[in-house]
Formats: sequence, structure tokens, C-alpha cells
Amino acid sequence: MCIRDRELARARLLTRPHVVDAVDSLLAEGRAIAEAALYAMVRGHGLPEPVWNVELRTAGGPSLGGVDAYWPEQAVAVEIDVRSPCAEADADAVRRDRARRRELLERLGITVVHLSPTRLREAPAEQAAVVRTALITAEDRDPAAYVVVLPR
Repeated sequence: MCIRDRELARARLLTRPHVVDAVDSLLAEGRAIAEAALYAMVRGHGLPEPVWNVELRTAGGPSLGGVDAYWPEQAVAVEIDVRSPCAEADADAVRRDRARRRELLERLGITVVHLSPTRLREAPAEQAAVVRTALITAEDRDPAAYVVVLPR
């Protein structure tokens, strides 16, 4: 999608609302497909059922952000990395934000697993093993800080 985004920008089409709407619709559809693959992976590989699409907050504090799946007892969160921006500056900013957020969650004792739509589609058993490992190793970690889990 990155090359196409650059081509659309170069052609100055991303300033047209109907083109932006079409790109946004395609991205939303891609996200829905990736979420369906995540649901299928969890259920098809015998993982415990998480809470889906929730926002995490500190008790009485600010939002820690939304996650696609969360296992509260093990304090394991899964995020689907649906899209990386094309521009290097944007990509760097997104990487910094993700790293900052991941560090914050991990300081609270929450393990964050990032999965790509491609890996969910092409190697669901491998991705299930990654999540299963995070769930199993939760027993070896200190208990996570209390977080509030809200639907989003």
C-alpha cells in the first residue's frame, strides 16, 4: 500500500475527499479482515478467549490506548499492525510512539504482542505459538499493575 500511497500523493489525489474516503474504506476493510484472521487464529488454535477490542486505562488515570485482544489474567495484549506510513519521518514517529506505548505497558507488567495481517494470514499457527508463549510465560512474571479494561 505504501507505493500506492506515494503515487496517489504525487498525483495530488490525496487532496480529493472522495479518494481519501476510498483509501480509508480500503484500510478499514483490511483491518476488518485482519481482525477476522485474529479471531480465527485464537479459536482455531485453542487459545483462551480474550476480551476483544478494548481500551486499557490506569485506575483513575489516563488511557493507555486500545488493543485488539487482551487476556486480563495473564496481562497479555495483542495489537494488529495494520498499516505503516510511507514517509520516513512518519514511519519514525509511528515507531517511536509504538515503542513508547509498549514500554509504558510493559512497565505496568503487560506483555504486548504485535502481529501483522500478513503473518496472521500466512502463518497463523506460528502467530498462535507466539501468543501462547506470552500467555504461558505470564506465570513467570511479577503481577501486572491493575488496569481498567473498557470496550471501545
